[in-house]
Amino acid sequence: MSGEQFSPVQLRQFQRKLLAWFDKHARDLPWRRSSDPYAIWVSEIMLQQTRVNAVLEHYAQFMQRFPTIHALAQADEPAVLAIWSGLGYYRRARMLHKAAQFVMQELGGVIPKTVDGLRTLPGVGEYTSAAIASIAFGEAAAVVDGNVERVIIRLAAVEPVHKGKANMLTRVVRQTADLLLDQTRPGDFNQAMMELGATICLPKNPLCLQCPVQKLCQTRGEHVTAPRKEMSSKPVSYAFLHKADRKGHPVEILLEQRPQEASLMAGMWELPQVEGFDTHSERLLLNVRHSITITNYYVSVLHFSPEEEHLLPEHMTRKWVHIEDLHALPLTGLARKVLKRLRVLPGYASASTPVKFGAKNTNILPLL
Repeated sequence: MSGEQFSPVQLRQFQRKLLAWFDKHARDLPWRRSSDPYAIWVSEIMLQQTRVNAVLEHYAQFMQRFPTIHALAQADEPAVLAIWSGLGYYRRARMLHKAAQFVMQELGGVIPKTVDGLRTLPGVGEYTSAAIASIAFGEAAAVVDGNVERVIIRLAAVEPVHKGKANMLTRVVRQTADLLLDQTRPGDFNQAMMELGATICLPKNPLCLQCPVQKLCQTRGEHVTAPRKEMSSKPVSYAFLHKADRKGHPVEILLEQRPQEASLMAGMWELPQVEGFDTHSERLLLNVRHSITITNYYVSVLHFSPEEEHLLPEHMTRKWVHIEDLHALPLTGLARKVLKRLRVLPGYASASTPVKFGAKNTNILPLL
């Protein structure tokens, strides 16, 4: 079953109710206060597979550092990755940077205004092009992300498909999204659909009684969904080496660069990874849990003295970095998390009381 079941009257009623709800209840988000296509573009790239709350701080920092597409295009990649650090999915940052350079070099600094034009930019696919074109330029192009797909599946009682027929589901959802789209306010309508999925039509325990289009919904939250992929677990250990001042507080940290050919976070900086050391010994500084895609990493951070650098694996690119220069490096999200927990990353809330490190006298912090 698809959106074709709705009569013209029902379609208009759905559009009117949804937009009225959005006008009243839309979250006040910084990119919604701007009509700048560049600002909207940056927000849409950041929001891919990432929660709004996680994006807010990074968005503010990114726009402060790169307020225009010209500023972004002029920057070097490490500077872009440094600001993006902690947001994950770093390919997005690299492609956004390349796209900005493409716009400046090939398009005279003018961002394309249509879906077709936007699709020519590196890293801009079907979803992102429709979002930018509709929100920034008013093109009647329907947006389908995970939230919108869930709303449509429930609204139109789209029947689940067996494995191997995902294309059929995608086609039905896309057709329904195109049919539902309000042609007069496409940008607001797309944002309303995404907002509905993010705040009301939740994956679990949807708030159906608060839904503005509840009476038009065929399932009211009751539908069969495909099982999610199970998270796998992996233990991993990293070494923390530092040079201290006279009070024992860290001044320099030894960091390691990930290989440029790595499939994840290529070229970014992290603590040196180690194997074969007892994670329950006096070396243990910190345990932390960190998730990347469908893997939970159970991380042990071990203390090494600067004189023990020779114990680390060879043939890796490493350098000593002053803690005041950490903000300028593209750190992995895990490295940033660990250095914050150890209170050595500038700007950390408890930096006024930095930890003193020693192999035989440390407080082991709990798993988070």
